[in-house]
Parts: sequence; C-alpha cells; structure tokens
Amino acid sequence: MNQTETEANFSDLIAAELPYLRRYTRALTGSQSRGDKYTVATLETILKDRSPFDNDNPVKVNLFKCFHAIWVTSGQQFADPEDSLRGRAQGLLAKLTANSREALLLRTIEEFSLDHIAKIMDTDADEVRRLISAANTELATSVTGRVMIIEDEPIIAADLTAIVSGLGHEVTGVARTHKEAVALGNESGADLILADIQLADNSSGIDAVNDLLEMMDVPVIFITAFPERLLTGDRPEPAFLISKPFHEAQVQSAVSQAMFFASTETLK
Repeated sequence: MNQTETEANFSDLIAAELPYLRRYTRALTGSQSRGDKYTVATLETILKDRSPFDNDNPVKVNLFKCFHAIWVTSGQQFADPEDSLRGRAQGLLAKLTANSREALLLRTIEEFSLDHIAKIMDTDADEVRRLISAANTELATSVTGRVMIIEDEPIIAADLTAIVSGLGHEVTGVARTHKEAVALGNESGADLILADIQLADNSSGIDAVNDLLEMMDVPVIFITAFPERLLTGDRPEPAFLISKPFHEAQVQSAVSQAMFFASTETLK
C-alpha cells in the first residue's frame, strides 16, 4: 500500500469513529457547540502528530486518548459566568470526584472495556472501577427533577419510566405522538425530555422536541437506532444521545449527566 492509500485508509478509520467522539464530548460539556470544538481540536492535534496511533490499540481507543490529553489540560477547567446555567452546572460538577464522569460515560455510553478506559485515561483498571463507582454514587444524589418521556412503544416506555423513577426523578407523563408530546409539555412542563426519534403515526420525535423547546429551555436526550445520523456536526444536533437497543446503565448515565445542565432551580 502506497503512502496515499495509507493516508486515505487512516482518514476513513478516523471518520468512522468521529460520531462517537462527538457524542462523548457533547455529553461531557452538555453542549453540541462546545463538545464539537473539542472534537475539532482533537483532529487538529492528530493532523500535526499521528504518533499516538503507532501502537496496537483500536483506532477508537487512540482517538479518545488523544481527546483526553486535551481535556485534562483545558476542558475540565472551562468556566462560565457564575450566574449562567452552565456556570451553576459546573459548580455541581466541581464537587464530583475528578475524572469520575468521564469514566462512567466511557463505560456506559461508549461501552469501552475497563482496560481500554484505563488506556484512554492513562490509569489502571482498578482506578477506573473506583471512578465509575464514585460517579454512580455521587450523580445519584446530586440532582433531581421532572422528566417527560416521548416514546410510542409501551414496553420501552415502561422501562424508561422505571429507570428514571429509580434515579429519584419524577416522570411527568409519557407521550406517544408529536401532538401528545406538545400537549403534555403545555400541561406539565419538565426539567428534561427523553425522546425517541420515530413515534407512533409516523410523527417525528425531533419535530416534537423542537416545538417543546419553544416553550421550555431544557436538555434533551434522544434515543435512536442510528446515532451516527445525528452526530455529523453539520447542523443543530443533540448533546445527549442513546443508541437503541439501550442498557439500563446507559439511560441512568445519560439522564444524570443531562440533569447537570438542566435550566431549572431543581438543581441542588
């Protein structure tokens, strides 16, 4: 394989993993724009120096490791005005065990093995276990709020309700269609929206959420079988995204992360 082919192959490998790095950086920062800036910074670093990929690790592990090298020196310390919503969220995050959210997201949302997380975070598997345990404990007691669920499958809706309630949050209701979602939002409001992409009667969860966000300023977690379609970075996209089929731990982690960036006074 000549150099041009090698370059093209490497670019293709990186491109295939970029949607998942975007998902991770957005979940860490609670923002598409802020998360995507860190993704771009990671790519710029790789363009200057590809040596971190000169090993036997999977490309995705090396990509996330490159991001973490940037994150630990800049991302974790980003600050906003004290009276801003994100500033309040950062105040909460500052009280958590260092690197615990990162370990939890890498394990639950991105589904890395403990050994791969250890390589990404430049630590060992025992420390990763400790960080994940700390995150689960601290997140569970830090924030509570009211959650609206938009899901047309009764069994999935029941599972989501049980998971959310088990975290100590109140479920305001379950909507099966665009129309029901808007009506529920008008009636009950929410601190967080958990929404499927495809709803009953072929209506769109994205359209429903867009209408809801005109009446409330809250974080949204989308659930989709095709996450890469909502992680291109080319248009307004969600900061929090869960892949179908999902595991309970993924929902728990995403809800807890998103609640930190909620725009209401329910933040403790």
